[in-house]
Amino acid sequence: MEDNNLVEIKNLKKYYEISRGLFKSKLIVKAVDDISFSIRTGETFALVGESGCGKSTTGKTLLRLTDATAGEVKYKGENILSLPYDKVRSLRSELQMVFQDPYASLNPKMTIKQILMEPLRVHNKFTPEERMQKIVDILEIVGLSKAHLNRYPSEFSGGQRQRIGIARAVILNPDFIVADEPVSALDVSVQSQVINLLLRLQKEFGLTYLFISHDLSVVEHMTDRVAVMYLGKIVETAATEELFADPKHPYTQALISAVPVSHPSEERERIVLTGDVPNPANPPSGCSFHTRCPFAMDICKTIEPKLKQVGNDHIASCHLYTEHKEEKEDAIIHS
Repeated sequence: MEDNNLVEIKNLKKYYEISRGLFKSKLIVKAVDDISFSIRTGETFALVGESGCGKSTTGKTLLRLTDATAGEVKYKGENILSLPYDKVRSLRSELQMVFQDPYASLNPKMTIKQILMEPLRVHNKFTPEERMQKIVDILEIVGLSKAHLNRYPSEFSGGQRQRIGIARAVILNPDFIVADEPVSALDVSVQSQVINLLLRLQKEFGLTYLFISHDLSVVEHMTDRVAVMYLGKIVETAATEELFADPKHPYTQALISAVPVSHPSEERERIVLTGDVPNPANPPSGCSFHTRCPFAMDICKTIEPKLKQVGNDHIASCHLYTEHKEEKEDAIIHS
């Protein structure tokens, strides 16, 4: 493990087997298909892409909320996918998750006090008196108060519920948090408040985030590095600033072109992708993006591109950056 890497994902796969038709023929859906990346201590690493690309499945598989088909997830150098359940359970205090839906992620029959007390009790952290003080302190940190302790989730707004979900994740003093689209279910007016809260907590507690989102304007604001996913595969990875300034993969270029401009005088050419996202149970041969790509070449239909270095700490999987020069030039001329 590199000294600065807190989490390393190597060749991670998560496949689902589904039955179809009268004779129950089996199909394999490759939700996460042989992906690798690392997350450095203290950084915010983003996974982005369209709905159904495998972002959330990656986050849940990483934390062993769902079992991986193959691969490794190393946390502080130890492969947590091979650990026995009791060892994984003890690691839960260091590895936490903020869920997308603040309405479904909180037990409606429990008070806020009970919700925040449960992780402290399960992991046997602190004395009863210390636990109560810890709950009051964390509520104040996320912008709520002691007066909210005996209320139920239904008595709070969406933004307040997400703050409670964040408080539940942070109360155990974890090192690593998977934030699965934590602001996508919130009003735009509330999103910035929750984003700023996450950034403040990161500085205060020294947190490392895996930030999962399809909103690239949020990703640009709060992350350090970005990996772009398409149909279960990572197609590009780079530092956030470099990715937005110089996206290499055609899919990334299309995603960034759809981000709203920040000023009326700013102009950005919109890249509109044709066709629909392919069926993940029957993906295209070769490059899975070639059916929608404006630069598709014949080689894209038959040979899957490999991730290739295209800049400083910048990799992309696209035949535009391979040695097929003549075919590449012809594709650009006719695009």
